[in-house]
Order: sequence, then C-alpha cells, then structure tokens
Amino acid sequence: MREANETLILDAAEQVFAGAGFGGATMAAIAEAAALPKANLHYYFGNKRTLYRAVLARLLDDWLVPVQGITPEADPRTALETYIRDKMRIAFARPQASRVFANEVLHGAPEISDMLATTLNPLVREKAAVIDGWIAQGRMRAVDSTYLFFTIWAATQTYADFAVQVQAVLGVGVLDAAQQHRATRHVLDMVLRGCGLP
Repeated sequence: MREANETLILDAAEQVFAGAGFGGATMAAIAEAAALPKANLHYYFGNKRTLYRAVLARLLDDWLVPVQGITPEADPRTALETYIRDKMRIAFARPQASRVFANEVLHGAPEISDMLATTLNPLVREKAAVIDGWIAQGRMRAVDSTYLFFTIWAATQTYADFAVQVQAVLGVGVLDAAQQHRATRHVLDMVLRGCGLP
C-alpha cells in the first residue's frame, strides 16, 4: 500500500511540477491530482521540497538504469542501442518528468546539484572509460566518450522537453507509435553511424 501511494503521489507531482514549476506548485494541487488527502503527502514526503527532490531522483534513477548495460564485455552496438531505446521510451512515456528535470537544470540545478555531482558525474566517468576501452580495442570509431553522452541526452530528451515544437513541425497533436518508431530509428542511426556501428 505504501509503495502504491508513493508512486501515485510521485506521478501526480510530476504533472504539477511540470506545469507550475517548483515555485508555483502546491501540496494541495498535488494532493488533488493524486486524489489523496494532503495529509498523505506530508506523511510520505514531509514537505514540497522533499517531494520535488524525490520526483527528480526517481527520474534520474530511471535514466541511469539503462546505462548499466555499458560494460567492458558488452557488444558496443547492442549496449548503445539498448541505452538509446530506453531513453527514447522514457521520453515518450514520461515527458512531464523530463520537463521537471530540464526546468531544474535551466535554473541552475539548485535542488539537485548534489545528485549531479555525486551520482551522475562518477557514473558518466565510469561509462566513458568503458567506451574509451572499446575504442582502444578497435571495436568502435574514436569519439569523445563523455560528449557522446551529452549528444544522446540531447537527442532523446528533446522529444519530451520540446514535444510541442516537434508536434508543431510535424503537424500533429501527439506522436503516434509509428512516429515514435521513426524518431527512435533516426536517433539510433545518427549515433550508431557516428560511432562506426552500422
């Protein structure tokens, strides 16, 4: 029951924070979106700042799970393809969460700078070293392994953070399954070819 309620609250909080930002969001609005008493939010998360950090931490965790497949013994093409597919899937499934994260970063990451420094930084360094190892072994083309992650993040998260722009250019209200597949294939093609992994 606890886990289900926490998930319900986090899902509602993603929506409210994405629309109103941290400053404009209220616990009352999140409680209404979750269809739970406001007291439940305070019971599980204490206050708005703790809930906001939990929303961001959950997304960061979800983004980082797929990167664990980048290991020295993995096939470079398979590992990168799996990572990109998972990032695209999350972008399409949970665009509001990505927008909360983007808004936080655009404001200087005041609430999650510690997470970026202690979680994201060492993980990217570790996985960039794996990619450097693949390059040294001749298993893929030489690329800047750290900047490769920036490229993947930009190419995948744009379908969440700038969905309105994408939809306007394509002339659609929402990307259907075929358009999502087309977008995913395009990102895969650009990144994998750039890495010499056709």
